[in-house]
Amino acid sequence: MGSSRLRFTALAGVVALALTGCGQAAADDTGADAASGSTIDIEDNNGAQSVASPPSSVVATDNRTFETLDTWGIELSAGAVSLMPEGLSYTKDDSVLDLGSHREPDLEKVVEAKPDLIINGQRFAQFHDDLAKLAPEATVLELDPRDGEDFGSELKRQTTTLGEVFGKQDEAKKIVDDYDASVKRAKAAYDSNDKAMGLITSAGDIGYSAPSVGRTVGPVFDILGLDPALEVDSSSEDHQGDDISVEAIADSEPELMIVLDRDASFAPEERDEGSAPAAEVLEKSEALKDVPAVKDDKIVYFPQDTYLNEGIQTYTEFFNSFADKLEEQK
Repeated sequence: MGSSRLRFTALAGVVALALTGCGQAAADDTGADAASGSTIDIEDNNGAQSVASPPSSVVATDNRTFETLDTWGIELSAGAVSLMPEGLSYTKDDSVLDLGSHREPDLEKVVEAKPDLIINGQRFAQFHDDLAKLAPEATVLELDPRDGEDFGSELKRQTTTLGEVFGKQDEAKKIVDDYDASVKRAKAAYDSNDKAMGLITSAGDIGYSAPSVGRTVGPVFDILGLDPALEVDSSSEDHQGDDISVEAIADSEPELMIVLDRDASFAPEERDEGSAPAAEVLEKSEALKDVPAVKDDKIVYFPQDTYLNEGIQTYTEFFNSFADKLEEQK
């Protein structure tokens, strides 16, 4: 009887070890699957893309996405830190490799980052092929607003798509809802009898930002249905706006001005010589003192970090400021 009990105990131990081994193997397999992650299929500006979900190493170069990624707590391995507004956490995180600016990029750092996702665009759009070669295992995702498409819808598409990539669908919806609400407010506040002028100030100079096509300011005309006070042939997307005389501005007599202060995004020591706050340039101009928008204090300025941001949150903030300014005039 005792010998039989010993044999049974030994056999039970062998079975237990075998089962433990199988269980461990299954756990290891599950861990491997979790580590390898999965992918999702999405559409970007270049067509169908397969993106790691969640990505394990992210590089970001598109200014319009930085604030969204930071708000969502997305860690970056590398990014265009030199082009980020100071308020973002990435600018204080030494672990984020700085790719520099688009004028003097250090693209080789992408190799060190070993990304599986690169969110590319805006100033770095020209480097798509270079990034793809340096990180052949990564998906290069580009979600810049596309030419010929509604600008506001493109900002929302970018946000929604990033929400899918990072599993932040609810957060993306909140950003989009806030944007839509700001547009609704701004439209309601705008008096359709007011003719509007879009301007960019840089280094103390005033540039013209044309409706629709002008840098940053131009799309606002389409989104809000603003009536332009002046339309100039051969206008461009120049970051400083197109040349225009203060006399031409004065002669068009705009009742409303929307203004981007390009220099405001930079620290004082980084600004061009002769730079001055946009309010000083416009509101203290002798030539513009009788312009209705100046006399009636109907000038709406973009947020200070706009030139280094230009994302959906920037426009949300601007449209709410626009509504605040015009509502107080009624």
